[in-house]
Amino acid sequence: MSTPPLSDEQEEVFRLIEDTNEHVFVTGRAGTGKSTLLRHLAWNTDKQIAVCAPTGVAALNVEGQTIHSLFRLPIGLIAGSDLDQPDQTRRILNALDTLVIDEVSMVNADLMDAMDRSLRQARGRRSEPFGGAQVVMFGDPYQLAPVPPRGDEMRYVRDHYRSFWFFDAHVWAGESDESADGGLIDLGRHGAKLNIRELRDIHRQSDPTFKILLNAVRHGVVTADMAEVLNTAGARRPPEPSGDEPPIITLATRNDIVNRINQRHLDALPGSVQKARAEVSGDFGRGDAALPAERELQLKVGAQVMFLRNDVGGFGEPPRWVNGTIGTVTRIAGSTVRVDVDGEEHDVEPTVWERFRYAYDAASKSLSRDIVAEFTQFPLRLAWAVTIHKSQGKTYERAIVDLGSGAFAPGQTYVALSRLTSLDGLYLTRPLRPSDIRVDPDVRRFMRPRA
Repeated sequence: MSTPPLSDEQEEVFRLIEDTNEHVFVTGRAGTGKSTLLRHLAWNTDKQIAVCAPTGVAALNVEGQTIHSLFRLPIGLIAGSDLDQPDQTRRILNALDTLVIDEVSMVNADLMDAMDRSLRQARGRRSEPFGGAQVVMFGDPYQLAPVPPRGDEMRYVRDHYRSFWFFDAHVWAGESDESADGGLIDLGRHGAKLNIRELRDIHRQSDPTFKILLNAVRHGVVTADMAEVLNTAGARRPPEPSGDEPPIITLATRNDIVNRINQRHLDALPGSVQKARAEVSGDFGRGDAALPAERELQLKVGAQVMFLRNDVGGFGEPPRWVNGTIGTVTRIAGSTVRVDVDGEEHDVEPTVWERFRYAYDAASKSLSRDIVAEFTQFPLRLAWAVTIHKSQGKTYERAIVDLGSGAFAPGQTYVALSRLTSLDGLYLTRPLRPSDIRVDPDVRRFMRPRA
């Protein structure tokens, strides 16, 4: 698999990861190419790596394994409980050079410490952070947060951690302090050192004014003048659907709002609903939330849909669509769905998502990835509306941002606005309020030197 060429700053971070054993946290604003760098690392490293993520869908996106599955960790708070390590798990953890964690901002401090303890135990190097393995993390704490604990778990966390964020895990023990050369953080005499690299070249937006506004929303420093610019731009009435204009999608805070919008538009179309049921083999995780697409996809001709996978394209040919591209269904015929994308029609066939599990090959003394489950479905989702959470990582030319009664999570407004390529594509269902611009104070503390 080929990956796009890296920018100079991406190449510099790649060489840091590849040429050293330093622990690295790769962060940056939306659209700076964190995912591109991760894919390049996965396909071009000479090290033995394992790629993992906190959720099933995130793991599928990086062709890796969930953290809990890779480490065989129990669900919920782990604290000081004994870690039961099967021989295969111990061999895998002992063989890897580098552990790569995507969407690390969703990883809580307790889980980070459990990974540290697991690696020390499996590798027999209990005095070294992560048992001597390199840890490389990708994510942006300004966008996604760990699920907060409740009840007794919350009380335990408050007694044992400064915060529930990954960066406050005991393995990074101590207070952070930026070094003179910038970026290298020594988080305690007995803790691991973390090299924080923030990608700054934005590839999604080109308008410098919009970049400044998004950065202000990200850091929670929006002035009244900035808010006026955003609200004035977003106050325009969304245009009626037109073949000459790119489709428009609504980004909403809640699933029930999204489902209601999509169902209303689907019901308004003439004709009967066509259903495509996914084929699932193997263990694909718990419930539909772990699936990369709908178990039962309902479509009609005229439906607005979003692609959920990049098109691999022909040899030497550019992709016809990418993950997040919006189009309109023009024909449904058996094993294909024809979709109009920017005036060009493409026949879309079902695609296969593969769920991987790492294994240790004793003969070659290397790690391999085995396919343990497959999910086959059209890579499409109804897309008159999508939740802001599911829009993560996507790019849209135009979108209606519906914050409803208010953003209920820090970073939610930033995620929604930063999906857009320009200010011209922004439509707001209501003006932004100061309460919509929320930044977690622990994130502000941790990221202050790089803000």
